[in-house]
Amino acid sequence: MEVQRHLSKEVSKTGDVAAPQFIAGVDIATGGDQGIAQAAVVVLSYPGLQTVEMAIAQDRLDFPYIPGLLSFRESPLMLAACRKLSHPPDLVMVDGHGIAHPRRLGIACHLGLFLDIPTIGCAKSRLCGSHAEPAEEPGSYTEVTDRGETTGVALRTKRGVKPCYVSTGHKINLERAIYWVLHCCRGYRLPEPTRLAHLAAGGNVNLEEVTTSR
Repeated sequence: MEVQRHLSKEVSKTGDVAAPQFIAGVDIATGGDQGIAQAAVVVLSYPGLQTVEMAIAQDRLDFPYIPGLLSFRESPLMLAACRKLSHPPDLVMVDGHGIAHPRRLGIACHLGLFLDIPTIGCAKSRLCGSHAEPAEEPGSYTEVTDRGETTGVALRTKRGVKPCYVSTGHKINLERAIYWVLHCCRGYRLPEPTRLAHLAAGGNVNLEEVTTSR
């Protein structure tokens, strides 16, 4: 926890990505065969959102499962997958939280600091704080606040489904994080980068299958 408090001071909550060429999504699946976890990073072209590369890393997770400390458990394997890429992304969307975290250092922040590139947290559930329910119209959002601070938003990406939780990871402001998530949605609840990374991490999915799974 002390490491998180220290690193959170290094997180940049400002900035944007000008004309990205490649946007990546990162996710991890745990609890596989014999305790082996699989991290996946999928790189998409922008604005076409065509899959250009996928990298996988598999290993055991030595750090125990402790809520709020998942980045110490999962980020080493995610970074191992990222190191295999031949197309360095301009922006990374992480299936997890950024500063919408009790100590303002979710896994998207942790990865952003190590990769030194803009990252966005796009999680499927809330970790801390509270918010009003956003309107049903896609693109609607309400602020998530924790201890008097706005840490992210509950963003409606598709009518009739639960919102996603978007927050700054590193080197990008919240307004632009919302913008990029919405511009990477293609009719699903999750933006394409993390949606495809989730599919890739969850099974033996090759590049062609990830591309055609749309």
